[in-house]
Amino acid sequence: MEVILLQDVKTLGKKDQIVKVSDGYARNFLFPKKLAVEANAVNKNAIEIHNKAEENKRKAEKAKAEEDKKLLENRALTIKAKGSSTKLFGAITSKEIADALEKESGLAIDKKKINVSNIKTYGEYTAEVKLYPEIAAKITVHVVPEE
Repeated sequence: MEVILLQDVKTLGKKDQIVKVSDGYARNFLFPKKLAVEANAVNKNAIEIHNKAEENKRKAEKAKAEEDKKLLENRALTIKAKGSSTKLFGAITSKEIADALEKESGLAIDKKKINVSNIKTYGEYTAEVKLYPEIAAKITVHVVPEE
């Protein structure tokens, strides 16, 4: 019997995948636990439509990430920080960089998507902003003394 998985099943496969299983396994385990539905024409068509919608959504997200990359690429941020003549009092975090990016470019970027080394002194640093799994933009962060 062919079934369409509604959730990931460890030994069978991933969600929305069509797999062949024995009739008893499907009727006694998969169907009662709502892990799968029978792979008839109606359900196959519904999954096909769902997969096309997901693909279109991914394409739109990727296109938006490409636009954002063009907007962010080679951008320079200036962050003012308190500190002594050589060291900062504390450190510049990815949260502060995300806030500065939002102020300057208007893009709300999650702090977890910003990759930067520890910034504990004044100077120029390079940060990587991950916008999509394969798409990342590099920005320059200038840390200057607060007056």
